[in-house]
Amino acid sequence: MNRSVSKGSVRMGLALGTALVSTVLCAAASAAVPANASGVTGTASVARADAERACPIVYFDLGETLVHTAEEGSTGYQPGAASYLRALRERHIRVGLITNVPSSWGATDAERAARLKKEVDATWQGPAPFAWQDFGDRILTPRTEAERKPAPTLWQRAKADSGRCRVVYQAETAEEVTVASSLGFVPYQVGRPHLPAFLPVQLVELLGHRPR
Repeated sequence: MNRSVSKGSVRMGLALGTALVSTVLCAAASAAVPANASGVTGTASVARADAERACPIVYFDLGETLVHTAEEGSTGYQPGAASYLRALRERHIRVGLITNVPSSWGATDAERAARLKKEVDATWQGPAPFAWQDFGDRILTPRTEAERKPAPTLWQRAKADSGRCRVVYQAETAEEVTVASSLGFVPYQVGRPHLPAFLPVQLVELLGHRPR
């Protein structure tokens, strides 16, 4: 939800653009499941692909990434966010939130998430409500003020909970995607001119087949 712009945002935009191209090439090169010598896909390869179908997991910041807060205090989807979440849902790609809220909102992630939902829903405008059901229990919030982003704790918790799945992080600030990248996430800074609003769904799918 941080609206600050890093002094190095131009350099970061170029760096992330290069990283995105690299992701496309590497993922595309390894997307196919290898066949055995007879040209038939091996059983082990099929089993491995089946095990990866729930991967990767795409985490988002909330404010000004998926949700916009207007000057009068109302909230609603950022342009393209609703359709993007729907596209991920249709492909059974799991999603989560890594977002700063006051630690005083509850003793657990579930309690703080419940308060967050109330706060957002109370001012929500739009033809459809926010898709909270897509996120399940993958809404990570600070347990203390020291855990607020850009401290690494919330990303570390998300990574630990991901098993062997690749994890993606999308946010509007260069600082956050930089920290996420340093912790092993595939980063994408949303809202940059001349680039897709969000990491294209086809690339997210390919990441699920890329060797770790």
